[in-house]
Amino acid sequence: MPWVIAIMVALTVIALAGGLSLGNAVVAARAELEGGVTVQIVEARAEVRKAEARAALDALRDMPGVVTLRLVPDEEVDALIEPWLGDGLESAVGSAVPVPALIDVRFDGPATRARLAAVQARLAKVAPSARVDAQSNWLRPVFDAIVSLQWLAIALVALLAAALAAAVLLAARTALGTNRDTIEIVHLLGGTDAQIARVFQRSIAIDAMAGGLVGLVLAVVVILFLGRRFAGLGAGMVDNGALGPGDWVLLALVPVLSTLLAMITARLTVVRALRKML
Repeated sequence: MPWVIAIMVALTVIALAGGLSLGNAVVAARAELEGGVTVQIVEARAEVRKAEARAALDALRDMPGVVTLRLVPDEEVDALIEPWLGDGLESAVGSAVPVPALIDVRFDGPATRARLAAVQARLAKVAPSARVDAQSNWLRPVFDAIVSLQWLAIALVALLAAALAAAVLLAARTALGTNRDTIEIVHLLGGTDAQIARVFQRSIAIDAMAGGLVGLVLAVVVILFLGRRFAGLGAGMVDNGALGPGDWVLLALVPVLSTLLAMITARLTVVRALRKML
């Protein structure tokens, strides 16, 4: 029993840690991008593009709700397209490939459709080639996929809890069958079903707690190892998915909850079987 419970607890902690990490990444990314708006000046002619970018900056500077406003430098634009065009190129803005000028706008609240429409209307005259996009829209498919993975983690935790309860149920039934003669003697001596069930419950609780602690240690080693590997990626969303103190407390509660589940399952199984014996 202890080793079976250790495996179940380890898998549960790993699945739960994955779900919590994904949730932290989504919350942090949404908070960072919630009020962000990107204005693209898609004019092919460089002189006209620069003129429209300056006019757009002037038009948005006094717009209500704008917290920060920044024209993205050419060097940053080059860095953004370098993975696709390769390095060692001249500035993409000045090359034969027309690259939009980018303006990063940050509002004091969510970038709603009304705000996007207001920005587009304000730029319609001074920058006809401007396109306005909410930064959160770019990652919406990613957010949806991550939420699906969170539901998958929740389903795995539920399945593992059910498997743990089934393992305890089988172990309790096996123990009852092995000690059937002893249980009948205890009954003849005046022992009650509650007393007998308490003995099985205490024994399984000890096994469950021991196995749960072993499983927790194994899971923490795996989580720390994976955390160090993902930290080497240097990606912003991955960094935002780090587990916080509250997450670690929740993970530490898994052995306790598994022990309670094992105790309840064992007691109900034993009491029901004892009633049938009589």
